[in-house]
Amino acid sequence: MAQITEEQVERVREIVASVPVGTVTTYGDVAAAAGLSSARIVGWIMRTDSADLPWHRVIAVSGKPAPHLRTTQLENLRAEGVPVFDGRVDMKVARVDLTES
Repeated sequence: MAQITEEQVERVREIVASVPVGTVTTYGDVAAAAGLSSARIVGWIMRTDSADLPWHRVIAVSGKPAPHLRTTQLENLRAEGVPVFDGRVDMKVARVDLTES
């Protein structure tokens, strides 16, 4: 993976912090908004520096959380009113457009 700068980390953190309650975004959406080349970079940043952020609002484009986060992430999202069916977020309803901010 390419060297990740502090500016990139801070931009990802800023974007994730701005995702409204009751909505979700994807790793790819965050990468695009931050000007990063890969959703994997966002995943790495989130894995290493997101404990104080609404990390649960960032999900795979499929709407399915990672298995190790599934229970906690879906509980947090349901508590915010995000529609979840059969363990998957309804992305057509809950996904926020980051280009509008």
